[in-house]
Amino acid sequence: MRQNLTEDVGQDSHPSACCSRAMPPRKKRRPSAGDDMSAKKSRQDSVFRKNETPQIREEETFSSKRCLEWFYEYAGCDDVVGPEGMEKFCEDIGVEPENVVMLVLAWKLDAQSMGYFTLQEWLRGMGSLQCDSTERLRNSLDYLRSVLNDSTSFKLIYRYAFDFAREKDQRSLDLNTAKCMLGLLLGKTWPLFPVFNQFLEQSKYKVINKDQWCNVLEFSRTINLDLSNYDEDGAWPVLLDEFVEWYKERQMS
Repeated sequence: MRQNLTEDVGQDSHPSACCSRAMPPRKKRRPSAGDDMSAKKSRQDSVFRKNETPQIREEETFSSKRCLEWFYEYAGCDDVVGPEGMEKFCEDIGVEPENVVMLVLAWKLDAQSMGYFTLQEWLRGMGSLQCDSTERLRNSLDYLRSVLNDSTSFKLIYRYAFDFAREKDQRSLDLNTAKCMLGLLLGKTWPLFPVFNQFLEQSKYKVINKDQWCNVLEFSRTINLDLSNYDEDGAWPVLLDEFVEWYKERQMS
């Protein structure tokens, strides 16, 4: 069942009447032509501001009602945007579903399942972004992309991606999904990703657990491209020990 949200509309307040105090009579100064023009301009400016201010406020203020109506453009009669609605949503904002900016948006909405946005996720997330229309979200895409440039935010998004992408009845990511997500997140920034991806393809591994997933990011940030500072006796998972061994053998052959 759809939710109905209402917006409060403020009532114009009326100035209270002011009591005047009797003053000694004095000679009135005859208003000059300049005074008449100034008073007229002041009245015109006042009318202009009164007419224009509500319009500007309406355009700039986030509207929960408008955001709700926007949600149902993609959810139909349901309280969740599913795969079909998501496809139309991506088309409207001009972003491919597999674009990394969609992952950042899902993180902002704190979406729990890939390919789905619930009503509460939508209202909470879009509210934080102050987006209540397609146009506003389009204008926020550059900001969402820029979030990836912040190392702390990137780490949070990277960790979020594991739980977002995995099947909820599984504790690990299947290998194909893990490779896709790693490519999305590290493919353009980690020069060793192509060879790491080749290692995964020929390895015995069928799934990636969360400890392995998190350590891959740490590995990509701290280990030199020639692997010269990799400590085999460190606390790295066996997966990465095997990658380093495989890579060095490959370089020697």
